[in-house]
Amino acid sequence: MNATPVRLQLTAPTRGARGKPPRHFVDLTPEERVAAVTTLGEKPFRAKQLATHYFTHLTADADAMTDLPKASRDALVGDLFPQLLTTSRTLTADHGTTVKTLYHLFDGAKVESVLMRYASRTTLCVSSQAGCGLACSFCATGKMGLLRNLSTAEIVEQVREAARALAAGEVAGGATRLSNVVFMGMGEPLANYKAVMATVRTLVAPAPDGLGMSARNVTVSTVGLVPAMDRLAGEGIPVTLALSLHAPDDELRSELVPVNTRWSVDEALDSARRYFDVTGRRVSIEYALIRDVNDHAWRADLLGEKLLARGGSGWVHCNPIPLNPTPGSRWTASDPEVEREFVARLRAHGIPTTIRDTRGSDIDGACGQLAAEEDE
Repeated sequence: MNATPVRLQLTAPTRGARGKPPRHFVDLTPEERVAAVTTLGEKPFRAKQLATHYFTHLTADADAMTDLPKASRDALVGDLFPQLLTTSRTLTADHGTTVKTLYHLFDGAKVESVLMRYASRTTLCVSSQAGCGLACSFCATGKMGLLRNLSTAEIVEQVREAARALAAGEVAGGATRLSNVVFMGMGEPLANYKAVMATVRTLVAPAPDGLGMSARNVTVSTVGLVPAMDRLAGEGIPVTLALSLHAPDDELRSELVPVNTRWSVDEALDSARRYFDVTGRRVSIEYALIRDVNDHAWRADLLGEKLLARGGSGWVHCNPIPLNPTPGSRWTASDPEVEREFVARLRAHGIPTTIRDTRGSDIDGACGQLAAEEDE
């Protein structure tokens, strides 16, 4: 294994070519929205009209806001709804039910989101950072380094656009609604804590102040930023926490997930258990299975033992993920027989275990593959 220390970027750069996104309606609280419209010379109730158009009708198009006077809507949209995302490219897979979208941000940074339609739900995987500073060795995003954090509005705009496309019937299968959001795209969500939590609050706020989603249908992923995990437990919002573990022993995990040198396997698992104790929400353990690296039967046993040692199996669910290929990687997915044995070992310990679906891998849209490349 490579013992060379890896420099981690746990915070986004505050200086340089990347700037702060322009103010957007979504970045404001309901009270601030009222203040913003009155500053523009409009009546306070215009804020609710704008919120209804954005969160209920899923539009920021002035021409669609026909209940507002033309002059008012142009002024309000021009000031409060700057274009934050520009679609550069979309790719589809799985007969059109998986859609990966590449967005250009206002400053030239690029991010991707992936929309997946299943028989009983629709799930959007959103990005919370442009790039990522945590340098997980098997992840394409980690090889980019961190460009900057996304603003709340830049994250919510990914969600609104996906919800709009689904409602308009632009995704194979006909018109439907967005049911689930997972923070598993580009970036470490808990390293952009403030914007991610503001996004979560916007997702779950009732209409017309938010999208009215169930907190139980929102998943926040992390590689194990323990202080932020503990902080999340105290937010009072029962989102699902997903811990990207990938190894049950510190020696290997520090190689695969360098942040483990800051917070160990046991510290991350202890924090995950505390999250369950506070929220009552079962924690998901994500585990990318890498051939001859972390897929040994003894590691499955060790993982099972560590999970059971923290209070039985009811607090946790394991999601082994066949490693998705990334350009230049020396690693590949586990042999199917080895994968089955790994899962069987976990289940023998009584750990609920489900192999993660790898939809979108042929368009580099699956777990660990997002790199915001312009050309395929």
